[in-house]
Amino acid sequence: MPGAGKSTIANGLKSKGFEIINMGDAVREEAKKRNIDPTGQNLGKLMLELREKNGPGAIAELIQDKITNSVSNIIVIDGVRSNEEIAILRQMGNVKLLSIHASTDTRFSFLSDRGRSDDPKNRENFNERDTREINVGISTPIALADESISNNNLTIDELIEQAYKIILGWQK
Repeated sequence: MPGAGKSTIANGLKSKGFEIINMGDAVREEAKKRNIDPTGQNLGKLMLELREKNGPGAIAELIQDKITNSVSNIIVIDGVRSNEEIAILRQMGNVKLLSIHASTDTRFSFLSDRGRSDDPKNRENFNERDTREINVGISTPIALADESISNNNLTIDELIEQAYKIILGWQK
């Protein structure tokens, strides 16, 4: 779910040499192309519009070229939201899912502190975003993940290290 720590892990893994592709960035890039202000509400509408027009895997399709053109053996995809996206990603390579869990209070606190343009400004916006994400299908990949990490009481370093060890284990 938004604010659980996915981007924190991705940034930490980037410093360890992993290539990172952020699906939310793909939506933000599309918004920029369309000259849409990148507020949470606007990006949410754009995400839903893209999925309605191009199918539930539309956001994964936005990153296909980045994946295809990558020279990395391992690419960390930050922000998978549905099984349809996973199916598209699996057409390009081996896919493992790592879900990051955190309580609603923890996630709201993380998002409030992060300060990105699309972060919720209050609990009402936060709940609306959660509902939108659940309606898109995020619950299924979370439930079916190969591994998961609970991020309620971890330091940033502990969170990144846990993810790193899991990914290294997948390479064996």
